[in-house]
Amino acid sequence: MILINLLPHREEKRKQRKQAFFAGAGLAFLIGVGLVLASYLLLGHLTDAQRGRNQYLSNEIQRLETQIKDIANLRAEIEALKSRQKAVEDLQTDRNTPVHLLNELARHTPEGVYLTAIRQAGAVVSVNGIAQTQERVSEFLRNASRNSEWLERPELVEIKVANLTAGNRDQKRLFEFSAKVSIKAPQAEAPAAASSAPATKRS
Repeated sequence: MILINLLPHREEKRKQRKQAFFAGAGLAFLIGVGLVLASYLLLGHLTDAQRGRNQYLSNEIQRLETQIKDIANLRAEIEALKSRQKAVEDLQTDRNTPVHLLNELARHTPEGVYLTAIRQAGAVVSVNGIAQTQERVSEFLRNASRNSEWLERPELVEIKVANLTAGNRDQKRLFEFSAKVSIKAPQAEAPAAASSAPATKRS
């Protein structure tokens, strides 16, 4: 017996394929939407995390900038204090310098040399005077160069013959001279302080 299918099977298969296609398309669409949504959520999370890191770095940079400003202010204050301390030390030294200068000049001026003018400009002292001989002037410069704790680098600027009239109207042949000498800090105080320290320890 032969069976003949008279139903429209081709239409049925076409309908099944269409349904399978739409079902696959819908599933692919849902998967795509899910992937897009997951990518958006992940991107948002990464963006928030990066924004948080940027905010943290910005806060740290501001804190460091504040510390740098504080350090700069402290350095400026330290430099100002150093300048004041140096100014006080310079004033103390300048106050004692004229006394030491006059003592040194009086101690190292030989007989036959008379100082007529002393002018100080900073660490340089200009000296004018009268000497009986040129050798006396040389001795004065030599004493200031070798034997003084406060004077150094004496330099003869000018020397010339001067005929001066004495009280009995006799003319004497003398020498007018001008010289420059520099002031130096004494070196005797440091060894004295160093030598007194061990003595204190021994006692």
